[in-house]
Amino acid sequence: MSNQSRTWILIGLSVLIVIGVALILVPLLTPNIALDFLTPGPTALIIDQSDLPYPAVPRITVGDAQTALELNQAVFIDVRSEQQYARGHITGAKSMPLNELESHLTELNKDQPIITYCT
Repeated sequence: MSNQSRTWILIGLSVLIVIGVALILVPLLTPNIALDFLTPGPTALIIDQSDLPYPAVPRITVGDAQTALELNQAVFIDVRSEQQYARGHITGAKSMPLNELESHLTELNKDQPIITYCT
C-alpha cells in the first residue's frame, strides 16, 4: 500500500472519529436542543363526526372541558347509571342518567354551558 493511500485512509478515519465524537458530545452538551427532534409535538386529531349521534350537538376538546371545569364555567352532567357515577365521577358533576335526563332538564340553567359525559 502506498503512502498516499495510507494518508487518505488516515484522513478518512480521522474525519469519522471527529464526526462520531461530535455526535456523542452535542446531545450531552445541549440536551434540550439536541433532543427536540425526538419530542413529539402536538398533533391534530381529525374525527369524522358524521356517524356520531346528534351531529348537530357541538363537541369540545378534553382540554377545553378541563379549562371550563377549572374556571367553573360549565355544569358537568354525568349521564351514566347511578352505579357508574358512584364508582367515580368528575368532582362537582351532577348525576343524570341518560334514561332520566329529560325529567331533569328543568334543573339546568339554559344560560350556563352544559357538558355531558359518559366515560
